[in-house]
Amino acid sequence: MSTINNALSGALAAQAGVTVTSQNVANLMTPGYTRQGVLLTAAQASGSGPAATGDGVNVPSLFRFSDDYKNLQMWNAASDVGQHTTADPYLKQLEQVMGDDTSNINQGLDSFSSALNAASVDPTSSPLRQQVISAADGLSQRFNSLSQVLSGQRASVFQQRSAIATQVSSLSTDIARLNDKIVASSGSGTSASGLVDERDNKIDALSSLVGIQTVSQADGSRTVSMRGGQPLVIGSKAAQVTVQPVVGGGQKLVVQLAQQSFGVSGSNLGGELGGLADFEDKVLMPLTTSIQDMAKSISSQFNTQLTAGFTMAGSAGQPLFDVASGALGVLKVSSGLQPNDLGFSSNAGQPGDSANLLKVIDLKKQPITVTSLGSVQMGDAYTQLVSKLGGDSQQNSASLTVAQTVRTYAVSDWKSRSGVNSDEEAINLVQFQQMYQANMKVISVANQLFDSTLAIIN
Repeated sequence: MSTINNALSGALAAQAGVTVTSQNVANLMTPGYTRQGVLLTAAQASGSGPAATGDGVNVPSLFRFSDDYKNLQMWNAASDVGQHTTADPYLKQLEQVMGDDTSNINQGLDSFSSALNAASVDPTSSPLRQQVISAADGLSQRFNSLSQVLSGQRASVFQQRSAIATQVSSLSTDIARLNDKIVASSGSGTSASGLVDERDNKIDALSSLVGIQTVSQADGSRTVSMRGGQPLVIGSKAAQVTVQPVVGGGQKLVVQLAQQSFGVSGSNLGGELGGLADFEDKVLMPLTTSIQDMAKSISSQFNTQLTAGFTMAGSAGQPLFDVASGALGVLKVSSGLQPNDLGFSSNAGQPGDSANLLKVIDLKKQPITVTSLGSVQMGDAYTQLVSKLGGDSQQNSASLTVAQTVRTYAVSDWKSRSGVNSDEEAINLVQFQQMYQANMKVISVANQLFDSTLAIIN
């Protein structure tokens, strides 16, 4: 009877192998599915003596072809892709806007210089003076148009950050719920492979939104936290990530778990949240400040020089620019300014003198201070800003290409271990089929021997 029992255990083990193989084949195209296998162990002999061969084979459990290291590599790669992908459209939009003829500050400055040069031919000409005011207004509009684009991008960053924070909270809740189900399934002896796959897919989606760290617990749950250590999931408890305004018009991220709150730094966040933080802190805000610096310097230097001269009536020249504030822009022509109010002359008694006007024209070659550039010629400042932006955009594009390549490799590496291979499963199916047939043959032979033995006795 031991022969039949051994063969029966082998047939049942083969049947379990076929069942697992069929599950793998059925999920050949299922995203994120981790293939399974049967764990076979030899059953120790229950009898004693040198002739005790053993009691067949056991199938104590199924197992998943999973590698936590490869999972982590794939999630880290997803964070890098999300980070650079998020910043890419903002950078490309800024490149396009700053290089466009209608908003290019250099062209506005050139037109303003051309109007000043034209007025130097006849400083007493009202039409030429009016042309200077019109060119100054055109330059102001270019500053204001670019300022509005920058403000619009920051508003878009704020909205996107809030939306991503909501997604992070939702995914954290899903992961905590799955943790709870996995622990319950493991405790009852039920296979939780499908639940673990679903949870890992949620973690993968979460990693593209923010850089994460994970720790596997003994009960089957996973603890998930941000790179800075702020907890997102602990067991069956999930954090809520919110965006709160700060003084000065900015935003800050806050993680709330149970009754505790954790502040989140924008540095090294990773994922889409990190991409937004890096773009805002390293590109958008410095560029906004630089444009404001240019507007203030242009206003200050031209106003200082013009007020040092004299008008057509011999009085002190009036300021040409006002530095604006608020949603209307950063620069504007002084309200109520008339052509005759421009202080082109250096002599109150000689309105046709252009000595002061020539000093105004020369200001384009004078240095101004821009936060992100330092001291630079007025006529070169915008060109250097555009060049720096192009460098930032190119670097981000290159980093995105690298991140996508690393992600592709990480996914491929994960599939080599955890993905379903149709050829391998076909081989397994044939092997388990042969194993089943061989064990059934053993049972058949054992029955024949038993019948022969009974015939001899009779």
